[in-house]
Parts: sequence; C-alpha cells; structure tokens
Amino acid sequence: MQSEKAPEPTSGTLSPSPAEQGTFEETHVTAVRATNRLQRYANRLDALVGIEARGIERVPPELRERKLALGDYFGIGVMWFSINCTANQMTLGVLGPVAYGLGLVDSMLLCTFGTIFGSACSGYIASFGPWSGNRTLVVARYSMGWWPSKICVILNWVIEIGYGLVDCLIAGLLLSAVNGHGMSPIVGIVVSALITWLVATFGIRWFHTFERWVAVPTVLVLFILIGVAGPDFDTSTPSSGSGATLAGNRLSYFFLTASGPLGWVPAAADFVVYYPENTSRVGMCFMTTAGMTLGKLLIEFLGIGLGSGLAANADWATAFEGSGVGALVVAGYAPLGNFGKVCAVVLALCVAANNIPGTYAAALNFQQLFTPLAKVPRPIWTTVAAVIYTVCAIAGRNHLLSIFLNFLGLIGYWVVIWIAMVVEDEFIFRRKTGFRWQDCSDSSKLPLGIAAFTSFLIGWAGAIVCMGQTYYYGPIARMVGEYGADLGLPVALAWTAICYPPLRMLELKFVGR
Repeated sequence: MQSEKAPEPTSGTLSPSPAEQGTFEETHVTAVRATNRLQRYANRLDALVGIEARGIERVPPELRERKLALGDYFGIGVMWFSINCTANQMTLGVLGPVAYGLGLVDSMLLCTFGTIFGSACSGYIASFGPWSGNRTLVVARYSMGWWPSKICVILNWVIEIGYGLVDCLIAGLLLSAVNGHGMSPIVGIVVSALITWLVATFGIRWFHTFERWVAVPTVLVLFILIGVAGPDFDTSTPSSGSGATLAGNRLSYFFLTASGPLGWVPAAADFVVYYPENTSRVGMCFMTTAGMTLGKLLIEFLGIGLGSGLAANADWATAFEGSGVGALVVAGYAPLGNFGKVCAVVLALCVAANNIPGTYAAALNFQQLFTPLAKVPRPIWTTVAAVIYTVCAIAGRNHLLSIFLNFLGLIGYWVVIWIAMVVEDEFIFRRKTGFRWQDCSDSSKLPLGIAAFTSFLIGWAGAIVCMGQTYYYGPIARMVGEYGADLGLPVALAWTAICYPPLRMLELKFVGR
C-alpha cells in the first residue's frame, strides 16, 4: 500500500495577549507549513486576528513544552462542565419519565451511573491528546488502521452534525416559546448557529475562553429554574410497569444516558492537543470525567424533574405537547413573568457552548477523511459544517423529540466498539512497544486494519440483534419484557472485546503490522 504523508508543522509560535499570560494558550502553535494558497491565507489570518490555522497536523512535543499548574487541570473540568451543562441536554432527562415511564428517583439514579460510565470513556480518550499531540481520530489509526479508521471519521461527522442540528433546534424552540411562538424557530436556529460558527471558526483560543465563562450565566439561570419549578417535580410516583418490563425500561434508559457522554469520545482529545506531553493522563481523565458528569447531571436532573411533573401540571403538559422541551422550559419559568423569559433567552444563547466543540470537531473530520481535503484549511470546513446542520435544523424543526431519541440511541453502539479496541490495543499489544506518534500520517507504518474492521463488523452484528429503537427492535431485544430493551451497547462491547485480540494476533503474525 502506498504511504501517505501529511505536511510537517512549522516551528513558529504565536505570542499571547496580556490577558492570556499564565494560561495554556501562551504556548499554542497554531500555524502550519503552507503547502497551497489557501493555507497561506489561513496562516495570515492566524497571525493577524488569531484564527487558528492548524487542523489535523500533529503538534510536536517541543512546541508545547511548559510547566503545568493545578489551574490547567481545573480548566479542563470547567471546559467539559460548560460544554455539557446546556439546555439541549435537558431533553435526555425528560425522556426518562416521558419515554420510559420511570419515576424521578429511578431516572436520577440510572442517569447518574450511565453518565459516569460514558464520561469515563471520554476521559480515557481525552488523555491521548497531550500524550500524542494528535487529534482523536488520528489516534484511531493506531488501533483501526489507516483506511478502517475513516469509518470512525464518517460516523463521528454524523454525530457532530446531528448534535449541531439538535442544539440549534433547541435554541430556536426556546426563543420561539419566549416570544409566545410569534417568532419562527428559524430565527433562533440561525442566531445560535452564527454564535457557534464565529467561535468555532476562530478556533482553540476563543473556544477555551468562551467555555471558561459561559457556565456562569448558565448555572445562575438553572438554579433559578430549580427554585421556581422544583415544587412541581413529582418525587413520589413510582416507575410504571413491573418485572422484566420495568427492568427493560431501566436498562434502556441507562444505556441511553450513557450514549450522551459517549458521543464525545471521538472528539475528546481534539481540544487538548496543545497541552504538554507530560500532562498527567490520570489527571486529564479524572477532570474530563468529573466536569462532564457534573455538567450533564445538573441539567439532566432538571429535565427529569420537569418530565416527572407533566402529569400533574397541565400548563407544562400543554407546552410540552405543543412545542417540546423548549416550551416546557419556558413554562417552568412562567411564574417569574418577564424575568423568567430573560432566563430562558440566556439558556437558549448558551446552547452554543455545546455546539461549538462539535462544529470544531466536524471540521477536523473533513480533513481526516481524505488527504486532498486536509489541504483545505479548518476554518473553511467549520463554515461548511455550520451551514449543513443549520439547514437540517430548519428542515426538521417539527420533529425534535423523535430526531433526538433515534439519533442519540445510535451513538453508543459504534463508540463502545472502538473503545474496546483502543483499550485492548494499548494494554495488550502496545504494552511493551508503545506508540510512535510521529508516524501518524504514514500509512505504511500503521496497522493494515483487517482485525479491527472484522471486529467492528462483529460488534455491529451484536448491536443489531440486541438494539431497541423506536424504528427497530432486534430479535434478542424484543425478548425482554412487554416492550423490549436496548441491549445493543453492552453486547457490541462484549463481542468486540472477545474477537479483537485473537484477530489482531493473527494479523500481526501474518501481516506483521
């Protein structure tokens, strides 16, 4: 197979502004060697106004050497808290009582442990960012091989575009509900998309700065919502169903809540590649897990509470049935009058905190797909991604709940398949040899990917026969209780974990790489 190589980065650095002194940005190297006219323009914009020019090119260790402080690790936790503590995550909470008939206590417990599991997986993958200097799905080449890893790239691109659609739609519905539905959700969709596009296009500096502060107004208005809507949460009604039916609903909701944070696994390292190589992997993993878990639980618990109160609060039920979660949030703030509407507007605008990293990662996915696409600078792909999900959000604005439920349930299947291979590759096959991160763009020095691709298909087969989605229930999934249960995620994980080691051993024996 012919070797493919990406251009090597330059060794220049950008001087930080006075406000950035003492933060991780001061050692950022965002310009790369210009191999075409577009990249030269991108480097000029980087130098003039700070638009990040670097895309999927590796950041060498010598360009990010510095002394780490405790605040650097704390900043990781704050970043992930901000990314996940946004109004769109409330939909996942509402689904517990509404879609699965679970009581408030059941929903909260399942949400907690499902979120911790998914967040820990993201934390593990995030630790590869400083260690390798590579973006997440460039790291995937070491376990999947050059060509099979592109399957992950395509699937992750779908995740990020899907989240962009949901994020913009939630913001649009919130702003429309605040206006009494006199304003079309399209206006809010476009506003949210523009905020996202601006920050994501400027890149990593603006991204980290935005995430560092956006959590403040979000948390303030959420605590106000807890105070005004909390008395109407239903804390006494138990979960509906019994026996295998109830167990199936609990399992389905657990794995659905795990799928939310699992969605960040294929992008988790993208935002920390500028951290020094000696960054503690344990510290990075822990702070990513903690920030993501706390951010998601705060907003999802609120969603669970609002969902539990639908049966007893006619105004909430009417709002939810008419316009979904956006209107439900506005109804929760209703006792506060115009001040409640202001709080809802703040929540709507802050949804961009969740969409910005997804748009940033989607732009990198374009570059990772084919070598010619890598020659187009990242800011251009950011624009393309924003246009795509904005158009999709406008087209699908009347079907949010079904879009979210069907889309989110599919995320976890392929992510846990890849996670299983990454863990086994590191701790079984590279325990002694380690990784040669500088070979990330040389396909001749990477695995051929036969074992990974075969294991990937086997894992998907397990997911298909055990998945439980509104549009399809596998034969095994249908056997659980009255309504079935979604068992695709643990089965996909188990089948992959069993098959990959022996297949990889055979690949190493007969192929040699």
